[in-house]
Amino acid sequence: MTHSTTVGKSVGIMSMQRIHNYGSFLQAFSLRGLIESADSSVRVEFVDFRPGEPLVSSASGVTSPVQRTLAKLSDYGRLDAGIVDRVRFINHKRRFGQHHFPLLGLSTRPNYSADVDVLVIGSDEVFNCVQSNANVGYSRDLFGHGSPAGTVISYAGSFGNTTLEKLESFGIRDQIARDLRKFSALSVRDQNSAEIVEALTERKAEIHVDPVLAYEHLIADRRIPSKRLHDDPYLIVYGYAGRLTPRENDLIRDCAGKLGVAILCLGGVQTCGDRFVDCSPFELLAYFRDASAIVTDTFHGTVFSLIYGRPFASLVRPSSDHGYGNEEKLGYLLRQFGAQEQRIDDMESLTDVLSAELDLVKIRDVLSTERRRAHAYLASSVSTHPSPP
Repeated sequence: MTHSTTVGKSVGIMSMQRIHNYGSFLQAFSLRGLIESADSSVRVEFVDFRPGEPLVSSASGVTSPVQRTLAKLSDYGRLDAGIVDRVRFINHKRRFGQHHFPLLGLSTRPNYSADVDVLVIGSDEVFNCVQSNANVGYSRDLFGHGSPAGTVISYAGSFGNTTLEKLESFGIRDQIARDLRKFSALSVRDQNSAEIVEALTERKAEIHVDPVLAYEHLIADRRIPSKRLHDDPYLIVYGYAGRLTPRENDLIRDCAGKLGVAILCLGGVQTCGDRFVDCSPFELLAYFRDASAIVTDTFHGTVFSLIYGRPFASLVRPSSDHGYGNEEKLGYLLRQFGAQEQRIDDMESLTDVLSAELDLVKIRDVLSTERRRAHAYLASSVSTHPSPP
């Protein structure tokens, strides 16, 4: 691939870079690396979006970012886990931005200027506009509305569990369609998102893998410890704190007992865990690399498992379960990598799924192909906008 020789082009990334979790951080970090590797002449910065009013109400009645933060802290204090793990988890969340955002070059104050030549919107659930999260809501910034950038593109954006029917029922279909038609290039990360884009714009969006999968230099980053961080065999449970049901926790505990391993909880504290681990995003990758097995109900937990080819089980939840579904994004990801056997719809089959043989050749082949496609798309899309004189 030939890099552009122009100098001075500025590229902004509008993503979920200020969310306090590993997946959001690592996809932002990796997307920046992807863009820089696709065109070494560019200057990349992160651009923030302004949250909009949520279109749906949360179960707790939270309507503002401050209320959401207070509600989360209250929920964390009631988690069914040991006091040491709860304190460790609260401190992990409280310090996440302070410890890790400087690696992304994020300032304390949000950067709303978007004074860039090219604006790249993505990855993560940037298009998931029908949700109750007051930190995001229905933000038209995430659809490039009113952006002063000369070129607006997306990379691996996702509508999450927002569907075309939801857009229609809330009366925002036409607004989003108008905004998306102005994109110079459209890239999504799952079939649901591709179908929505085509229905709204009559354009076929390219489907690309999440930046964490696409950025091949991530797992070679020098900040990832080369040695094991936990000497004894362990099973990772990676999910949002408290989202596992009592029955799911019991079944994970039973499975770990059969495997003869400890349970380390990362990302969120869980009842079944022997220990909650507070670590850096790069240490997290080392934990995944050396795990005996992984249980997750998250998109990025599945991504980390695929990167390292470790035995894993991904719990797929319908939208009506716990109020939030992951079928649209997680189901597609597993099919894309030929890892459908790692899907579980309940924890009853956990032990059998963790013993299933991964098709590592298939995973490596898909990764190789998708990395080339991602590089070509970004090199072409970012370079189409002329640099300033």
